[in-house]
Amino acid sequence: MPVHIIDHPYAQHILTRLRDANTASLEFRKGLVRLGRIVGYEIARTFPKRVVKVRTPLGEAEGLVLEDLDKVVIVEVLRAAMPLVEGLLKAFPEAKIGVVAARRREEGGKIGVDVFYSRIPRVDGQVVILADPMLATGTTMAAAIGEVLKSGVPKRLITVSVISTPVGIERVLSSYPTAEVFTVAIDEVLNSDGFIVPGLGDAGDRAFGG
Repeated sequence: MPVHIIDHPYAQHILTRLRDANTASLEFRKGLVRLGRIVGYEIARTFPKRVVKVRTPLGEAEGLVLEDLDKVVIVEVLRAAMPLVEGLLKAFPEAKIGVVAARRREEGGKIGVDVFYSRIPRVDGQVVILADPMLATGTTMAAAIGEVLKSGVPKRLITVSVISTPVGIERVLSSYPTAEVFTVAIDEVLNSDGFIVPGLGDAGDRAFGG
Protein backbone atom coordinates (compact mmCIF):
# COMPACT_ATOMS: atom_id res chain seq x y z
CA MET A 1 0.00 0.00 0.00
CA PRO A 2 1.42 3.44 -0.91
CA VAL A 3 -0.27 5.17 2.08
CA HIS A 4 0.73 4.23 5.64
CA ILE A 5 -1.10 5.76 8.60
CA ILE A 6 0.89 5.57 11.85
CA ASP A 7 -1.86 4.71 14.31
CA HIS A 8 0.39 3.76 17.23
CA PRO A 9 -1.31 5.04 20.42
CA TYR A 10 1.79 6.95 21.51
CA ALA A 11 2.02 8.69 18.14
CA GLN A 12 -1.64 9.65 18.41
CA HIS A 13 -1.05 10.89 21.97
CA ILE A 14 1.72 13.19 20.74
CA LEU A 15 -0.41 14.37 17.83
CA THR A 16 -3.16 15.36 20.25
CA ARG A 17 -0.71 17.59 22.13
CA LEU A 18 0.47 19.12 18.85
CA ARG A 19 -3.08 19.92 17.78
CA ASP A 20 -3.79 21.73 21.07
CA ALA A 21 -3.58 25.50 20.54
CA ASN A 22 -2.26 25.86 24.10
CA THR A 23 0.87 23.79 23.43
CA ALA A 24 3.93 26.09 23.62
CA SER A 25 6.70 26.18 21.01
CA LEU A 26 9.22 24.14 22.99
CA GLU A 27 6.78 21.30 23.62
CA PHE A 28 5.61 21.52 20.00
CA ARG A 29 9.16 21.11 18.69
CA LYS A 30 9.83 18.21 21.04
CA GLY A 31 6.61 16.57 19.88
CA LEU A 32 7.69 16.80 16.25
CA VAL A 33 11.04 15.23 17.15
CA ARG A 34 9.30 12.34 18.91
CA LEU A 35 6.94 11.78 15.99
CA GLY A 36 9.89 11.81 13.58
CA ARG A 37 11.53 9.02 15.55
CA ILE A 38 8.33 6.94 15.66
CA VAL A 39 7.67 7.37 11.95
CA GLY A 40 11.30 6.51 11.23
CA TYR A 41 10.97 3.23 13.10
CA GLU A 42 7.76 2.46 11.18
CA ILE A 43 9.55 3.10 7.89
CA ALA A 44 12.39 0.83 9.01
CA ARG A 45 9.84 -1.99 9.44
CA THR A 46 9.40 -1.95 5.65
CA PHE A 47 13.10 -2.34 4.86
CA PRO A 48 14.36 -5.68 3.49
CA LYS A 49 15.48 -8.09 6.19
CA ARG A 50 17.80 -11.07 6.29
CA VAL A 51 18.33 -13.69 8.96
CA VAL A 52 21.83 -13.99 10.39
CA LYS A 53 23.55 -15.96 13.12
CA VAL A 54 25.79 -14.20 15.62
CA ARG A 55 28.09 -15.51 18.30
CA THR A 56 27.16 -14.28 21.78
CA PRO A 57 29.48 -14.63 24.80
CA LEU A 58 27.59 -17.83 25.68
CA GLY A 59 26.58 -19.37 22.38
CA GLU A 60 24.94 -18.71 19.03
CA ALA A 61 21.79 -16.70 18.37
CA GLU A 62 19.65 -16.07 15.33
CA GLY A 63 18.81 -12.48 14.53
CA LEU A 64 17.68 -10.03 11.86
CA VAL A 65 19.65 -7.46 9.90
CA LEU A 66 17.90 -4.61 8.11
CA GLU A 67 19.22 -3.86 4.65
CA ASP A 68 19.57 -0.36 3.14
CA LEU A 69 20.09 1.52 6.41
CA ASP A 70 23.26 2.89 4.83
CA LYS A 71 21.35 4.05 1.74
CA VAL A 72 19.03 6.63 3.27
CA VAL A 73 18.80 10.25 2.16
CA ILE A 74 16.51 12.51 4.22
CA VAL A 75 15.33 15.69 2.50
CA GLU A 76 13.76 18.37 4.70
CA VAL A 77 11.45 21.12 3.50
CA LEU A 78 12.64 24.20 5.38
CA ARG A 79 11.92 25.32 7.99
CA ALA A 80 9.00 23.45 9.50
CA ALA A 81 10.52 20.01 8.91
CA MET A 82 13.66 20.59 10.98
CA PRO A 83 12.37 19.03 14.24
CA LEU A 84 10.73 16.17 12.32
CA VAL A 85 14.04 15.42 10.62
CA GLU A 86 15.85 15.51 13.96
CA GLY A 87 13.61 12.63 15.03
CA LEU A 88 14.05 10.74 11.75
CA LEU A 89 17.81 10.89 12.28
CA LYS A 90 17.37 8.98 15.55
CA ALA A 91 16.10 6.08 13.46
CA PHE A 92 18.52 6.61 10.54
CA PRO A 93 21.71 8.06 12.04
CA GLU A 94 23.77 7.26 8.93
CA ALA A 95 21.46 9.18 6.60
CA LYS A 96 22.68 11.88 4.27
CA ILE A 97 20.72 15.14 4.43
CA GLY A 98 19.29 17.34 1.70
CA VAL A 99 17.24 20.52 1.93
CA VAL A 100 14.58 22.22 -0.16
CA ALA A 101 13.51 25.81 0.58
CA ALA A 102 10.21 26.80 -0.98
CA ARG A 103 7.85 29.75 -0.76
CA ARG A 104 4.10 29.49 -1.18
CA ARG A 105 2.61 31.67 -3.92
CA GLU A 106 -1.02 32.65 -4.45
CA GLU A 107 -2.09 33.99 -7.83
CA GLY A 108 -5.61 34.32 -9.17
CA GLY A 109 -7.00 32.24 -6.34
CA LYS A 110 -4.57 29.38 -7.06
CA ILE A 111 -1.83 28.20 -4.72
CA GLY A 112 1.60 27.51 -6.17
CA VAL A 113 5.14 27.06 -4.90
CA ASP A 114 8.43 28.68 -5.81
CA VAL A 115 11.56 26.70 -4.92
CA PHE A 116 14.34 29.20 -4.28
CA TYR A 117 17.05 26.88 -2.95
CA SER A 118 17.80 23.16 -2.91
CA ARG A 119 20.83 21.10 -2.02
CA ILE A 120 20.40 17.36 -2.39
CA PRO A 121 23.00 14.55 -2.46
CA ARG A 122 22.99 12.06 -5.32
CA VAL A 123 20.01 9.77 -4.81
CA ASP A 124 20.60 6.99 -7.35
CA GLY A 125 19.70 3.68 -5.69
CA GLN A 126 18.97 5.39 -2.36
CA VAL A 127 15.93 5.36 -0.08
CA VAL A 128 14.78 8.99 -0.12
CA ILE A 129 12.62 10.27 2.74
CA LEU A 130 11.08 13.72 2.20
CA ALA A 131 9.82 15.38 5.37
CA ASP A 132 7.25 18.17 5.68
CA PRO A 133 4.89 18.24 8.68
CA MET A 134 1.81 19.20 6.65
CA LEU A 135 0.84 17.58 3.35
CA ALA A 136 -2.00 19.98 2.53
CA THR A 137 -2.49 20.71 -1.17
CA GLY A 138 0.55 18.58 -2.03
CA THR A 139 2.03 21.38 -4.13
CA THR A 140 5.13 21.85 -1.96
CA MET A 141 5.80 18.14 -1.64
CA ALA A 142 5.42 17.61 -5.38
CA ALA A 143 7.88 20.44 -6.01
CA ALA A 144 10.33 18.94 -3.50
CA ILE A 145 10.08 15.55 -5.22
CA GLY A 146 10.85 17.26 -8.51
CA GLU A 147 14.03 18.69 -6.98
CA VAL A 148 15.01 15.26 -5.65
CA LEU A 149 14.64 13.63 -9.06
CA LYS A 150 17.11 16.12 -10.52
CA SER A 151 19.71 14.31 -8.39
CA GLY A 152 19.08 10.80 -9.67
CA VAL A 153 16.67 7.88 -9.57
CA PRO A 154 15.99 6.67 -6.01
CA LYS A 155 15.31 3.07 -5.05
CA ARG A 156 12.36 4.25 -2.95
CA LEU A 157 10.65 7.61 -2.59
CA ILE A 158 8.91 8.16 0.77
CA THR A 159 7.09 11.25 2.04
CA VAL A 160 6.67 11.84 5.78
CA SER A 161 4.06 14.18 7.24
CA VAL A 162 2.28 14.60 10.54
CA ILE A 163 -1.06 15.41 8.93
CA SER A 164 -2.09 14.85 5.31
CA THR A 165 -5.21 15.45 3.26
CA PRO A 166 -6.75 13.31 0.53
CA VAL A 167 -6.09 16.17 -1.91
CA GLY A 168 -2.39 16.29 -1.02
CA ILE A 169 -1.97 12.53 -1.17
CA GLU A 170 -3.73 12.37 -4.53
CA ARG A 171 -1.53 15.12 -5.97
CA VAL A 172 1.66 13.38 -4.89
CA LEU A 173 0.64 9.89 -6.01
CA SER A 174 -0.88 11.02 -9.30
CA SER A 175 2.32 12.87 -10.20
CA TYR A 176 4.68 10.24 -8.73
CA PRO A 177 2.90 6.85 -8.63
CA THR A 178 5.86 5.02 -7.10
CA ALA A 179 5.94 7.31 -4.05
CA GLU A 180 4.94 6.08 -0.60
CA VAL A 181 3.17 8.28 1.95
CA PHE A 182 3.73 7.91 5.71
CA THR A 183 1.50 10.11 7.86
CA VAL A 184 0.19 10.16 11.42
CA ALA A 185 -3.29 11.38 10.48
CA ILE A 186 -5.47 12.30 7.51
CA ASP A 187 -7.76 15.33 7.85
CA GLU A 188 -10.41 15.68 5.18
CA VAL A 189 -10.81 19.47 4.94
CA LEU A 190 -8.74 22.19 3.28
CA ASN A 191 -9.97 25.75 3.83
CA SER A 192 -9.98 28.47 1.17
CA ASP A 193 -6.43 29.47 2.13
CA GLY A 194 -5.11 25.95 1.60
CA PHE A 195 -4.69 25.15 5.31
CA ILE A 196 -5.71 21.81 6.84
CA VAL A 197 -8.76 21.82 9.12
CA PRO A 198 -8.72 20.98 11.99
CA GLY A 199 -5.00 20.41 11.42
CA LEU A 200 -2.59 21.94 13.92
CA GLY A 201 -2.01 25.41 12.49
CA ASP A 202 1.18 26.64 10.85
CA ALA A 203 3.74 24.06 11.98
CA GLY A 204 6.72 26.32 11.28
CA ASP A 205 5.33 29.25 13.22
CA ARG A 206 4.24 27.07 16.12
CA ALA A 207 7.59 25.26 16.30
CA PHE A 208 9.76 28.37 16.09
CA GLY A 209 7.60 31.06 17.66
CA GLY A 210 6.29 32.83 14.56
